[in-house]
Amino acid sequence: MVPKKRLIVSYKNCPAEVLQAIKEMYPHGYGDAVMKIEKPNGDFFYAITIDLQDISYLVKVNVKIDNLTEEEFEKQYGAGDETASEFGSKENEDPDNIASSDVNFDE
Repeated sequence: MVPKKRLIVSYKNCPAEVLQAIKEMYPHGYGDAVMKIEKPNGDFFYAITIDLQDISYLVKVNVKIDNLTEEEFEKQYGAGDETASEFGSKENEDPDNIASSDVNFDE
């Protein structure tokens, strides 16, 4: 058996059959399949794998990395869990403190 040919290609330069295979293999997106590939010189790129009958492709994909600091994120999107304070926190409530009219044991 002849070993598969292995190629590295950019997503924008993929042959039509590889693009079709990506659509079939990752119908809901390939976000969970992306891997970081490190080069010997320390650089890196992100890629997904596509195996066809005679060629195994490593397809380079663009990945947007969220590199905001926590402070920048809070400034841009707001801080903390505001919905909990908006509706009142229930963490200090006593679960055994139920009004007797709420429970009927005679039924």
